[in-house]
Amino acid sequence: MKFEHHSISKDQHLDLFKGILKPRLIEEKMLVLLRQGKISKWFSGIGQEAIAVGVAKSLKPDEYILPMHRNLGVFTQRNIPLYRLFSQWQGKGKGFTKGRDRSFHFGTQEYNIIGMISHLGPQLGVADGIGLAHRLKNENAVTAVFTGEGGTSEGDFHEALNVASVWQLPVLFCVENNGYGLSTPTHEQFNCEHIADKALGYGMESHIIDGNNIVEVFTKVNEIAESVRQNPRPILLEFKTFRRRGHEEASGTKYVPEELMKHWEKLDPVDNYELFLLESKFLTRKEISSLKSELKSEIDEHLKLANEEVEIEADEAIELQDVYKLHEFDNQKPSSQKTELRFIDAISDGLKQSMEKYEDLVIMGQDVAEYGGVFKITDGFVEKFGKDRVRNTPICESAIISAAMGLSIKGIKSVVEMQFGDFVTSGFNPLVNYLAKVHYRWGQNADVVIRMPCGAGVGAGPFHSQTNEAWFTKTPGLKVVYPSCPQDAKGLLAASIEDPNPVLFFEHKALYRSIREEVSDDYFTLELGKANLIQEGNDLSVITYGAAVHWAREVLKEHPTISADLIDLRTLSPLDEEAIFESVKKTGKVIILQEDSVFGGIASDISALISEHCFEHLDAPIKRVASLPTPIPFAKNLEDQYLGKLKFEEALIRLNKY
Repeated sequence: MKFEHHSISKDQHLDLFKGILKPRLIEEKMLVLLRQGKISKWFSGIGQEAIAVGVAKSLKPDEYILPMHRNLGVFTQRNIPLYRLFSQWQGKGKGFTKGRDRSFHFGTQEYNIIGMISHLGPQLGVADGIGLAHRLKNENAVTAVFTGEGGTSEGDFHEALNVASVWQLPVLFCVENNGYGLSTPTHEQFNCEHIADKALGYGMESHIIDGNNIVEVFTKVNEIAESVRQNPRPILLEFKTFRRRGHEEASGTKYVPEELMKHWEKLDPVDNYELFLLESKFLTRKEISSLKSELKSEIDEHLKLANEEVEIEADEAIELQDVYKLHEFDNQKPSSQKTELRFIDAISDGLKQSMEKYEDLVIMGQDVAEYGGVFKITDGFVEKFGKDRVRNTPICESAIISAAMGLSIKGIKSVVEMQFGDFVTSGFNPLVNYLAKVHYRWGQNADVVIRMPCGAGVGAGPFHSQTNEAWFTKTPGLKVVYPSCPQDAKGLLAASIEDPNPVLFFEHKALYRSIREEVSDDYFTLELGKANLIQEGNDLSVITYGAAVHWAREVLKEHPTISADLIDLRTLSPLDEEAIFESVKKTGKVIILQEDSVFGGIASDISALISEHCFEHLDAPIKRVASLPTPIPFAKNLEDQYLGKLKFEEALIRLNKY
């Protein structure tokens, strides 16, 4: 290896050496502790230290890095106290996740490090969001995000590169090509000579770097990073290296040919650099020995602190409290001055007023800019707010939801429009595994609203008509809002945008242009988690939401002798259990109406809650009315048969007579 470089002084050489030596010594200690059973798992980066350290040294302390399992050098380079890392790995309170996640699955705003999740791909899109925030704030900064050669096969990799290229985001995509994805060699992962070649398809610049040469990593990345600060753009960096230990220690390396292992052992980044420093007379063996002793003493001292720390106490109240970022609702009351609006116009009005209230709020989605969205909700927004804030996106749902997470990390709110709620499946992973869990895991909130045009009744067939709220109501960390009328839609949307947690905002397409009412003109909010008692009665309780509210109103109007409470839930998570229980205890009979298929829908959970809490008040079995357990058909007569709407009247009459 060639370590001489005209720009690197003796002091810088020594600093680089200390940088790669420290994570090596920590790793060697961790492997001992793993064998002793004092830590539960370890993902070794031995032989790859030069990449993490070189990249981290090339970035400024306030620039974000998104590392992975084998990037211990990022954390040590950012000078995180070692006892906090050791506490993290032991699941103790002075770590970064309160014992809720392990190893390197954490982030810290204090050190501008954003942690990975086991589903590797989303962090690439998160880096896009951070890069987008830099551009929106006119900051000359770069973001570095890591992945492995196996991760480049994931769709998130390609989506993130595409978005970064289209938007010219200042992101360094750092790919550690370490030979194997667990036990699968690179030639079974992709069929191109270099990962760097993949950049060509996205119109991106790329570089191949010797990942075992700390001087080459540092000098090249440092030069590239400074160039990106001055001329923002994404760059793909492929670091050639090798993973000399198992994917994690339990995996072993029996699948690696012995001669290949020996070849890479000779290219060890620490051993070779140490030899260079000795031969260059930058260090003596005695000085190296002294440095290692000093670092080992630091490691032992901090391990002692972590070992002496008490085990974390399980406290149910704290666990439940930390699922969401605490938010004090700001009750901004509706104005008395009103204008009759359709459901769709109320949503557009609420969105527009939120854009005015939050001057950096960003809307992202397919065709939302000049075209105004497929339903024209954002029509005219580009002229008023500009293309920086009203952004057309490629068809990359996963990358865009992840990018919204990145914007939140930088303190920017965003609204993401799914062209149809059905398409959220393409972004399901970052939504339920990243956004939903991130505050619970390490205290970072996801200030994101996902708008979800949904529902049947418009003859749109199986892929444009689903009402899939039950996928999300069972996911802790997400809030789910589902209004039924224009006034509620406007106030709830404003409150959802104010809320710093991730919100799924369902908008029933069949209501867009069929329902209208007087809507308050000014900006106002309605509290999430509060149901609306539309009408009161004594015979039975009807509990519903969305378009089904109007089904119920129509039927009840045709049967004036049935005295019913009609509850519009409005918010499905958090659920207004108090309103439900109060009504059921009064009437003794309850029918739960939903558009979703019956099995596994929210009606099932509401039914269970009523059974647990109101059983002694019931005068009849709980009745659920919902749609058929089939995909949603296209033809009108088939769609009518599918929906629970036609079944509701008979079920209501029968329950009333029970």
